Amino acid sequence: MAWIILAVLAIFILLVIGLYNSLVRLTVQTENAWADIDVQLKRRHDLIPNLVETVKSYAGHEKQTLEAVIAARNRAMSATTPSRKAEAEGILAQSLKSLFAVAEAYPQLRAVESFTQLQASLNQIEEAVQNARRYYNAVVRDLNTKIQEFPSNMIADSFSFRTREFFELTDVAERAVPKVSFEQTR
Repeated sequence: MAWIILAVLAIFILLVIGLYNSLVRLTVQTENAWADIDVQLKRRHDLIPNLVETVKSYAGHEKQTLEAVIAARNRAMSATTPSRKAEAEGILAQSLKSLFAVAEAYPQLRAVESFTQLQASLNQIEEAVQNARRYYNAVVRDLNTKIQEFPSNMIADSFSFRTREFFELTDVAERAVPKVSFEQTR
C-alpha cells in the first residue's frame, strides 16, 4: 500500500514539475518573441531619420509632415507595453504614409537611389515586424491558454504566472477591409 501511495505522489510531483516547466518555457518564449519585435521596431525607428532627411532635402517646405513623422517615431520609441506600443506604431505607420504621399508629389525624389533604397529597407522591416508580431501573438496565445487550462491554472496561480497582452493593430484604417469597386465613372 505504501508503494502505491509513493507512486501516486511521484506521478503528482512529476505532473507539477512538467506543468511548471511548460509554463516557464512559454514565458521565456514570450519574452524572446517580444525582444524580436523590439529589435525590428528599433531597426525601423533608426531608419526613419534617414528617410526624413532625404525627403527634407527635396521637400523641405513640407515641415509639418516631417515633424509629425519624427514626433510619432519618438512616441513609438517611448511606448513600453504591447498595447501602447501597438497604438504608437499605428500612429507612426499613418505618418509614414503621409510622408510617402508627399514623396509621390516629387518625381525627382522618387528617382533618388538612396530614397528608393530606404523605402525598400522600410518595406523589408515592415514585413519582419509583421512576422515577429505573428510569432509573438502565437506564443502569447499558447501561454495564456496554458495559464487558463486545468490543471495548469492551479500551478500558474501558485507560482504567479500571468497572462500577457497581444500585440494587436489598433489603427482602424489598417483593420478596415479595402473597398473594391468595378464601377466606371463617367
